[in-house]
Amino acid sequence: MSEFLIARKLLQEFKGDAYVNGFGVLPRVGPLSASLGRSAALVRDNFLGADEFASAIRESLQAAGLAVAGVLEGARPNAPREDLARITAQLAELRAGVTVSFGGGSTIDAVKAAEVLRALGGSIDDYFGVGQVTKALSGSGMALRPHVAVQTAASSGAHLTKYSNITDLATSQKKLIVDEAIVPPRAVFDYAVTLGAPAALTADGALDGVSHCLEVLYSAVGKPFYSKMERVAGESIRLVMKHLPNVLRNPSDATGREALGLATDLGGYAIMLGGTSGAHLTSFSLIDIMSHGGACALLNPYYAVFFAPTVPGPLKLLGSIARDLGYSRVDIDRTSGRELGVVVAEALVGFLRKAGLPWRLKDVPGFSQAHIHRALAAAKDPQLKMKLENMPVPLTAEMVDEYMGPILEAAASGDLSLIKNV
Repeated sequence: MSEFLIARKLLQEFKGDAYVNGFGVLPRVGPLSASLGRSAALVRDNFLGADEFASAIRESLQAAGLAVAGVLEGARPNAPREDLARITAQLAELRAGVTVSFGGGSTIDAVKAAEVLRALGGSIDDYFGVGQVTKALSGSGMALRPHVAVQTAASSGAHLTKYSNITDLATSQKKLIVDEAIVPPRAVFDYAVTLGAPAALTADGALDGVSHCLEVLYSAVGKPFYSKMERVAGESIRLVMKHLPNVLRNPSDATGREALGLATDLGGYAIMLGGTSGAHLTSFSLIDIMSHGGACALLNPYYAVFFAPTVPGPLKLLGSIARDLGYSRVDIDRTSGRELGVVVAEALVGFLRKAGLPWRLKDVPGFSQAHIHRALAAAKDPQLKMKLENMPVPLTAEMVDEYMGPILEAAASGDLSLIKNV
């Protein structure tokens, strides 16, 4: 469709021939994998209809001349440490030439991290943060096995990126590896796989993609890649805000599914251009009560007010999209500063409400003040400081309670007036 021409052009610019996406592309997993190895381990998710798709992948691998060394179970949501340990041990035992992951962000992230541990050993804690895998590989004589990531959910963009999120279920805290070394060298996303995705998963993934684009756009202000990021973010956010409500009403809407797939792929492009910040950082402390994308989307209106004085360009872009799609009636050209942030926050809340999604933490079952305390403590953790420093209003650990605290209290109640600007 002509509506998608810009998105497709941007993704071709991003990944070229290393990425195959669209409808009916699963049979291409085999040839892509054959260019990287002679035997494959398949790590796969289990969901309704997954067996049919996994069989198609296995057949394509065998047709391309690869021996399938084994088929492993993927990771549970949020890639728990326990699942990471299991997958690491199983991959080490199989000794395949290439690993093919078939799953959502959690399984792909777990495979990325498992390959790091298989090759380099040690604890996963050794690799959290930025560039620690590359540092460990340097001079070690070790190399990571090739990874072909086959995405199943329009969500995190894990199949395209340098991120691996791993969760400690005992503390309900997520941490991440950020490293170019773990980017899958080949990726595939057949959007037909998403046609049967439940509403909750569909919404969560789409909102994660929007959050990637919005947060990176904030961080791009004043940097050389800002104009490119404007194109990526504008297209992704427009596609999600236009199509998500329709897809939630009509899950078999193929046009809408393609829109969400392209939009979240652009979210993956975004987080390879720059980093996320406040909403993502806080979301890591809400995993026991909310899905990741939903948490980011709930928090972003409140961070918009906090960031407003420093990011007028991104907010005007978002406000313009919201006005075009009917989420706002305010003339953003006559608005500036904190007021602009409030207008955009209200538009984002309107979008969430139209989609039937929570916009205040107090409406989320299981929420308590303990979640705010956990989030503030996590924001001071040195292993997560890249998110704190990447905010358009950078905070030090010493500033977290004074400024992030009111943001989270506002998110709990829905009262934007509680937010303090620096």
